[in-house]
Amino acid sequence: MQDILEAIMAAEGSSQPERELAGLAGLPVPESYRGVVVRAEDTRMFDGMATRDKDPRKALHVQEVPTPELGPGEALVAVMASAINYNTVWTSIFEPLPTFKFLQRYGRLSELTRRHDLPYHVVGSDAAGVVLRTGPGVTKWKAGDEVVAHCLSVELEDSAGHDDTMLDPQQRIWGFETNFGGLAELAIVKANQLMPKPRHLSWEEAASPGLVNSTAYRQLVSHHGANMKQGDVVLIWGASGGLGGYATQMALNGGAIPVCVVSSPEKAELCRKMGAELVIDRTAEGFKFWSDEHTQDQDEWRRFGERIRQLTGGEDPDIVFEHPGRETFGASVYVAKKGGTIVTCASTSGYMHQYDNRYLWMHLKRIVGSHFANYHEAWQANRLVALGKVHPTVSKTYALEQTGQAAYEVHRNAHQGKVGVRCLAPTDGLGVRDTEMRSRHESAINRFRGH
Repeated sequence: MQDILEAIMAAEGSSQPERELAGLAGLPVPESYRGVVVRAEDTRMFDGMATRDKDPRKALHVQEVPTPELGPGEALVAVMASAINYNTVWTSIFEPLPTFKFLQRYGRLSELTRRHDLPYHVVGSDAAGVVLRTGPGVTKWKAGDEVVAHCLSVELEDSAGHDDTMLDPQQRIWGFETNFGGLAELAIVKANQLMPKPRHLSWEEAASPGLVNSTAYRQLVSHHGANMKQGDVVLIWGASGGLGGYATQMALNGGAIPVCVVSSPEKAELCRKMGAELVIDRTAEGFKFWSDEHTQDQDEWRRFGERIRQLTGGEDPDIVFEHPGRETFGASVYVAKKGGTIVTCASTSGYMHQYDNRYLWMHLKRIVGSHFANYHEAWQANRLVALGKVHPTVSKTYALEQTGQAAYEVHRNAHQGKVGVRCLAPTDGLGVRDTEMRSRHESAINRFRGH
């Protein structure tokens, strides 16, 4: 592994980094590598505990694991950096169920997928790194290519997947519903998960948009989601967070009018730095949508709707960008414009949503479910990053050994934007190839840093 890292590091400052990286094809593949895992033996360790009290640091371990066999259509990637997503938090606290059930189900599919059914799960659904090897049938990528990976793993043997791969019955999220994920020194991906690494970004910056940027693109921009257009008023929950930070940028880029909902003055300021003008600090303004554990407060829905109209000059949201779930969903359905769209994913505050159907049915609103993105949507979202139209939201990074602490901070919502993890990269700031472009966007790239 050290030889691989040295070969990648030789590209730093080189006038021909591609030539340096092409030498990776001649290096042997290590027999094992370090990965962040959860263990099947630990799945009951949090039984009886409330969700918020479950500690990812106790369940996530860095251990040496065997390098799996590379299959047809796959690529082996040396991972320089990854990032923390909520699915890694869920995996680490074994909610809503242990991910080993996903691995067992996948393992029954074929002789090749049986590799994934192991008593440990290498987690992580983001990665930036360098291709080391490609399996039979791969023609678009080669050893030495600098890449990022999106997290859609799909078999594409069913007809349903050929209109929209997210509808394929064998669609899975890599590093969550499959093994050999990105929080590791090496990762196995399908070749159609790979995309070019944005040349003006460092490894940790390039790794961080993947899952959330693609999710936001499908949810907000794609015709599979809300199909946002110029002038739309878009209510964005958690607008400075890992998902909302990208939705806010896309709304602004697309000529929409974001109404950013946040929970602190610091988060409000981040939204303003991105260019948003309409911001609601729900904590400072005291919005509480539940009067007790079982009862929602419709007076608060009304007060929230009035506050939105006050900011927009009397307009209700055409689109509500929903991901908190249970805590906010009733309010989201209520405040959406007549004929408007509530587009939802994730449900980080709870999966069991409750809303008053009168405000949906009698006002002809739509609820659209959205889950990650297909390859085309992920590619378009990554293209926006590569063009400098959308910027990373990395606030902090950790070494691979500190992944448990990184996941703990995301679980406790003690973070802003995205939390990055250095896998093989020894320090932040490596991997930048286009310094001129970077200099034009430096302040935007770093606006979340230190928060």
